[in-house]
Amino acid sequence: MADFNKILDAGDVDGGIINAVVEIPTGSNHKIEWNRELAVFELDRVDPRIFAKPCNYGFIPQTLDEDGDELDLLILTEEPLTTGVFLKAKVIGVMKFVDDGEVDDKIVVVPADDRNNSNAYNSLDDLPKQIINQLEYHFNHYKDLKKPGTTVVESWGDVSEAKKVIHEAIQRWKDL
Repeated sequence: MADFNKILDAGDVDGGIINAVVEIPTGSNHKIEWNRELAVFELDRVDPRIFAKPCNYGFIPQTLDEDGDELDLLILTEEPLTTGVFLKAKVIGVMKFVDDGEVDDKIVVVPADDRNNSNAYNSLDDLPKQIINQLEYHFNHYKDLKKPGTTVVESWGDVSEAKKVIHEAIQRWKDL
C-alpha cells in the first residue's frame, strides 16, 4: 500500500478538481480510517448497522482539518467504491459539521468524469434534495446510541466555501 500523503497532494483546488482517497464504501458500517503514522487503513470500530454510511467516505491527501485528521470527503456515486481507491473528484460543496465540539467539515464531491450522469452535478443545488436530507439526518444521528446529541450539521456551503475550507486544511498540513 502506498502512503497517499507522500504520493498525492490535494489536487487542483482552485480548478475544483481534487485528489480523493476512499476510506469507507457506501453502505458499510465499518469505521475505516487512514492511519497517517503507519500509512495504512485501520478498522477503528464497527458501528451499529442502522448507521451504515449513506455515501462513500474519504479524505483529501496533504490536508488537516481542525480535528487533526485529513479533511473528510463525502463522495457521491451510485455504486460503492472500495477502500483505498483513488479518484479525481469535482468539488460541489461543503457540509459544515461539528462532532463533539470540534469542527469536522465534510467536503462534498462527485467523480470528475461521471459519464453515467452526464457530469450533471456541479453544485449542491444540482443534487436531489432527498440526498442532502439523508446526509444531514445520518450525520446528525449516527452517534445517538453511544453519545446522543454530540454531532450537528450546522449548514451547507457552496463550491467557493468548500475551496476555502480545503485551502485552510492545506495550510494546516504545511504548518504541521
